[in-house]
Amino acid sequence: MKKFFEKLGNFLTGLRVWTVNIFTLLLLVYLAGGAIYLINQLPEKVDPDGKVLILSPVGVIQDQVVYPAGLGFPFGMSDETQIQSRDLIRLIRAAAADDRLSGVLMDFSSAKFAGSSTALRISDELAAFRASGKYVVAYSKSLTTGSYLMAAQADEIYLHPSGALAVNGVGGYRDYTRELTDKLKITIHNYSQGEFKSAVEGFTRSDMSEPDRLQREALYGPVWVTLKSRMAKAREIEPEVFQQLADNYSVPMIDEGSYDGLAWAHQQGVISGTKSFPELRSYMIAKFGKSDDETVDTYPHIYWSDYLAQIEPEESESENAVAVIFVQGGIVHGESGPGVAGSDDIAPLIRRAHEDDSTKAIVLRVNSPGGSIIGSDIIRDELVAARVKDIPIVVSMGDVAASGGVWVSTPADTIYAEPTTITGSIGVAVAFPTLENVFDYVGVNFDGVTTSENGGWGIYKGVNEKLDAIFARWANSAYEQFIGQVAESRGREPDYIRSIAGGRVWLAPDALERGLIDKLGNMEEAIAHAAQLADLQEYKTHYMVQEVSPVMALLRKLSRGITTQTSSSYNVFASRMTSLMAMLEDISEPKATVMCSSCLIELL
Repeated sequence: MKKFFEKLGNFLTGLRVWTVNIFTLLLLVYLAGGAIYLINQLPEKVDPDGKVLILSPVGVIQDQVVYPAGLGFPFGMSDETQIQSRDLIRLIRAAAADDRLSGVLMDFSSAKFAGSSTALRISDELAAFRASGKYVVAYSKSLTTGSYLMAAQADEIYLHPSGALAVNGVGGYRDYTRELTDKLKITIHNYSQGEFKSAVEGFTRSDMSEPDRLQREALYGPVWVTLKSRMAKAREIEPEVFQQLADNYSVPMIDEGSYDGLAWAHQQGVISGTKSFPELRSYMIAKFGKSDDETVDTYPHIYWSDYLAQIEPEESESENAVAVIFVQGGIVHGESGPGVAGSDDIAPLIRRAHEDDSTKAIVLRVNSPGGSIIGSDIIRDELVAARVKDIPIVVSMGDVAASGGVWVSTPADTIYAEPTTITGSIGVAVAFPTLENVFDYVGVNFDGVTTSENGGWGIYKGVNEKLDAIFARWANSAYEQFIGQVAESRGREPDYIRSIAGGRVWLAPDALERGLIDKLGNMEEAIAHAAQLADLQEYKTHYMVQEVSPVMALLRKLSRGITTQTSSSYNVFASRMTSLMAMLEDISEPKATVMCSSCLIELL
């Protein structure tokens, strides 16, 4: 028996060694293959002289690329890409000033936008690009609201004859599960503070509350008016044409075969016409000439990724820096990732900035609907530490900076917001279920011994009068803390902030009127203002980002810093944030969050 177990032990030891060796070999092959693949994907240097720039970004356009914590499979990548808006803007501006380029062919149908402010900013750059004198042709198989906003800035817009134009506007629906939870005998307890705080409304109601409807109408209406006006101005037609298009010819499901819709759009001047791919190719050859470098008949062209790789970023030699730190995504007490702003990563970046002698000012770029209270406060703590050192702090609000996004902004000297930024939502969301009726119905009882009155309490038990008062005080104290911080930072009385809080969200012009922000402007203007506050004549902009592992740094270098594949779903602020909100709104246990569920506008 002893010899048997000795042989068994030796066999298992050998098996373990072989398993580890085989796994190590496979991992090395895996990494080597990935490195070879990425090297082969590096863009070749292409001479842009006399060529048409093909501007066809694929992925989510947002403030800052966020790498996943791990590599994932394969190599932390999927079929989705993140694109930094500042890199795209740098490319557009460089191309506008480049006399070597003969024209531009653009297609944004595979691009998604973090929100309406991002989309409008890129459309402004494309409008300036067209005004520079470059001839711009837009061509797509189909277009939606966001991609048409980009295409509208072109001289000519063509779609495939079997394509579709689905300008659907903004807004949508959410589910309300109160009737379901009642039928399942689940009791929902809601201690949310603020009548407009609708984050948990889907669990507590069967339909939309009037306050939530009011604030959504106040958001969606002006944003839609702005989008229609921008598209109409670019095409020199009336905005009402786009309302007719949305009402009579556009449905999100229709992405091909919209023959009557395209005919109507052509008739109204919304598009220039339709062309098949061979027809477009012939048209481009006739307009820009025939390429001598290709083995097939085509026009001379250079892809945007190849062109961007040749543009050297502007770098200042100044020893003075304005540090820019991003709070992008739902705020959590943990690590950052695509669609997630983790305090464990962001707070150290702020600390690193204010402990660096070269940092003379800090700009916090906030693009977040909020989230964790403690996560928000940990980020805020480091900004307060910077203020103690007399380092000016400017907040630049992006598509959305609400609830926890406001919380982290309170230490700022000045708050900038873009014209369609959504902010506010000063309130607290608290809701959770108890299952006492469910267990009573199925015949399950709970009993035990504890040394305190509420020790061992869980959702399997009900909420008595004393617990109800404890939960109510808990939520109210968080709300009052929020009110106090905003009041102090804005130099207002708490009663005034309370009168405009209540969880209500505001568009930036309304927030400016109520004193929640100081100026309307983009991130570049916020950076310039921060430098002015620090009395800087010359400075460099230091974008503070989370350090990555050597392997991820190699991947980033190979991808030239413009894009990175991630494991996120098709839209960071739509799908990723939806899943994050689902996590935060998972009411399996009592929790208080400063999250805005009314603040995410997707351009469908």
